[in-house]
Amino acid sequence: MNKKFKKIIRLSLYTLLIVAVIGGGYIAWQKYQDYLREEIAQTMSIEGEEFSFQKLGEMAKRLSQSAYVAPLDNLPPSVKKLNYDQHRDIRFVRNNGPWYGKNLPFEVQFFHLGSLFQISVPINEVIKGKTRPIKYSAAYFDYGKNKINTNELENIGYAGFRLHYPLNTSAYYDELISFLGASYFRALAQHQKYGISARGLAIDTAVQTGEEFPIFREFWIERPTRRAKDVTVYALLDSPSVAGAYKFVITPGAPTVIDVETRLYPRKKINKLGIAPLTSMYLFGENTKNKFDDHRPEVHDSDGLLVQNGAGEWLWRPLDNSKYLRISSFVDNNPKGFGLLQRDRDPAHYLDFEAYYEQRPSVWVEPIGEWGKGSVELVEIPSIQEIHDNIVAYWVPKKSPEPGQELNYKYKLYWFNDFPIATKPGAVTATYTGIGGVSGMLETNKRKFVIDFDILNMKSEVEKGIATLDASASEGKIVGTHLAYNPLTKGLTAYVDFEPNGKTSELRVSVVKKGKPISEVWSYQWLP
Repeated sequence: MNKKFKKIIRLSLYTLLIVAVIGGGYIAWQKYQDYLREEIAQTMSIEGEEFSFQKLGEMAKRLSQSAYVAPLDNLPPSVKKLNYDQHRDIRFVRNNGPWYGKNLPFEVQFFHLGSLFQISVPINEVIKGKTRPIKYSAAYFDYGKNKINTNELENIGYAGFRLHYPLNTSAYYDELISFLGASYFRALAQHQKYGISARGLAIDTAVQTGEEFPIFREFWIERPTRRAKDVTVYALLDSPSVAGAYKFVITPGAPTVIDVETRLYPRKKINKLGIAPLTSMYLFGENTKNKFDDHRPEVHDSDGLLVQNGAGEWLWRPLDNSKYLRISSFVDNNPKGFGLLQRDRDPAHYLDFEAYYEQRPSVWVEPIGEWGKGSVELVEIPSIQEIHDNIVAYWVPKKSPEPGQELNYKYKLYWFNDFPIATKPGAVTATYTGIGGVSGMLETNKRKFVIDFDILNMKSEVEKGIATLDASASEGKIVGTHLAYNPLTKGLTAYVDFEPNGKTSELRVSVVKKGKPISEVWSYQWLP
């Protein structure tokens, strides 16, 4: 019996004496007994191996020095052959969960293997710096209508896990974050529904040789203390090109913030490395000319890419779903941040009271330290269904990593409704496009763009010509501009006529006052 265990026993005796003296303390005594049992359980259980992020980094480095070995695909047929609906019928039994009823601020639940999820991922629990595996238990699951012999499932592991937290009300543990499939994870802030996802790493996205999808090969979850405001998850990343160690410190709220620390060890030279990748869906919106036969006005999880470059300039690129693959690169040095945002929060613009697209999270990446030279890259993939994520954004270092090199990146991920940075210029809130010219004199060789800016109380400045537009095109010509006060939005609306010349063109529009920008730069890629 160790010293801490003896101390707990002595404390229990003292507490029993105090309760007896005070009287009427039965309920308090029961609560203390629960606490005592938990402390004894934790004290008795910390006999596993020592664990730390440093040790995980060393593990990743050793892994990178050996050839990549794909995870085994040896699930029992009864699980492997589950279809989508059968797999959905397997539910986690919350009351049997490993953290349930322990008065902890977080709970952990597991995803069952089967259907689309064929790779077993070991999950470990870290208690006071020591780790132990969380073994598979059939008691964690209700199999619904599925006829499965659970004796065949011993030690099969899990597909992934999710963490729950009383995010919106103290009476209910909402789903906070889930890690499921490859290196994907997605989180929620208050009053949101799942939409955009993040990934550990992107490799060769939109490259002709094909994209490589690294996986989180194993997880370690720190059991939180009773008063913890955050929870920490560690992950070992692996792929044919790279191995890596990840640390996620997750702080729920409005916004929910995830502090990410990575150590990457390439096995070979990587053509295109995508750091802090975000993955989302854009089917159609107000600026989409590739029309869909759909009763809803808009369908998307995100409607634009926002970038704050190293020079402090803010750029907004509205998303689109065109007939062709679009790749946009924003060259930079030490970016201040980038993210995929869902700015339009008006339910009348979606008319979907099942998906609730207006409640989807926006995500902002804030680099910690200097990331050097590179580019924020946006990939827009043609799509005909909303079930497919077709938007990807990430940071690409200018210098390709070499085998044996250690790469370290730190950043914050903000999941939010209201933008977490207070000081920012006037935002672009909508983009519309159509044939150029004016009513009665339309010109099919020109394109008109109408851009709404969230810049209020500027009617007088616009009428006096103090506030104007700065517009340019890398190819073709800007043949007309007009800035007007918008009585509906109370903001400003820009009208820009563009005459293309058959080449891809980068358009830029911003509102300036006395020669200085007071808005984001509206950035648009015109494809012939």
